[in-house]
Amino acid sequence: MAADLAQLALPVHLRDDATIDNFLFSDALGPLRPMLENQLGPDGEPSIFLHGQPGSGRSHLLQAACHALPSGHALYLPLDQLCVMAPDQVLDGVEALSRVCLDNFHAVAGAPDWELELFNFINRARERGCRLLISAEAAPRQLPITLPDLASRLSWGVVFQLPAPADPDKLAILKFRAARRGLLLEDEAARYILSRAPRSMSALMGILEQLDRDSMALQRTLTIPFIKDRLGW
Repeated sequence: MAADLAQLALPVHLRDDATIDNFLFSDALGPLRPMLENQLGPDGEPSIFLHGQPGSGRSHLLQAACHALPSGHALYLPLDQLCVMAPDQVLDGVEALSRVCLDNFHAVAGAPDWELELFNFINRARERGCRLLISAEAAPRQLPITLPDLASRLSWGVVFQLPAPADPDKLAILKFRAARRGLLLEDEAARYILSRAPRSMSALMGILEQLDRDSMALQRTLTIPFIKDRLGW
């Protein structure tokens, strides 16, 4: 019951498009997909820690892990947004859920009240069999955590680095996400977008969403002239 109340009270929403099938797993990330999909099984990892810079897909994967379960069985907690709240209000009773995803852990590293509450929560989750998926910009040992036992707990499970996407990766992701929307984005048009758009993945996905809306409304394909016209390039 406490977990249900917490989920209702927290100002947290999952993006509809943040699903496993909407994430392009490169060769380097190949082992990660089955690890995430099997985490709730009897031999699943109790704790998985993902670290990488913004744009590496951390938040997408954590939200996807919540989407994979029925409503009320998982909880996504973006700690960079929730750090203004009292930690016991955020974490009270949520170990009763099947999976809890703690995003942007670095946002509360060094905050004594959060560190202590998270240490206690991780212990409760382990006792109850609640699976944890945690993300941060750096590996556990590189975070400015002042509670040594908390840093140790974060390293108990699998620690997996998500590489920042290089330009070829961004090109592949752009085409992949376009195809998932039912759009044909040729290499030349994708390279044109990449050469002129802001470099962040969130900006690229925002541009793709706009082009999707415009192409549907105007019944146009994603040619370079159409892209130029709609984006003012």
